[in-house]
Amino acid sequence: MSASSGIVHVEGLAPAQAWSRIAYVFQSARLVPWRTALDNVLLATDLRFGRKDRAARRERAHEMLTLVGLGSDGHKFPRMLSGGERQRVAIARALSVEPDIILMDEPFASLDPNTRVRMRLETARIWEATKKTVVFVTHDVDEALLLADRIVMFSKKPAQVQKILTLREPHPRTIDDPVMLAHRAGLIAMYKSVE
Repeated sequence: MSASSGIVHVEGLAPAQAWSRIAYVFQSARLVPWRTALDNVLLATDLRFGRKDRAARRERAHEMLTLVGLGSDGHKFPRMLSGGERQRVAIARALSVEPDIILMDEPFASLDPNTRVRMRLETARIWEATKKTVVFVTHDVDEALLLADRIVMFSKKPAQVQKILTLREPHPRTIDDPVMLAHRAGLIAMYKSVE
């Protein structure tokens, strides 16, 4: 479906021209079950770049697995990994294609609360190491406050921007900081008003 109005540019390019600058991390890891973690990361580079320079890309895939804390788990198949580990493979896969922008669609939604907290910390650490632009979709107010530099809150469908909150507090953050608690109260009140 094409846009009914407006213009979207990605770093000055139309989206169709900029697709190679973007990578995705979905709600589920979407790993190929018959490929190891390392080969799942390589799949992204094979699809994007073809099979040339495979040795260098294999090394890059291993570096990305190491970055996400799975450097010694590249030989494991998805069934051997926890939910959080599978999502970290998905993040390594996205990073392996060297995007400028990573789109993350509720990547922790299916994780248990403890793993979700660990993955927030991991995501903040990975962002600090890579400085990639990340567009992170979440319904979790605390998650948004802990990870975002800017929060865009939408209305119900048809979605419209309700509020843009720019956070200037340095990372890492804790939710019990008085400034964060004030932001949290405001966002929850607004969230309830658009339900």
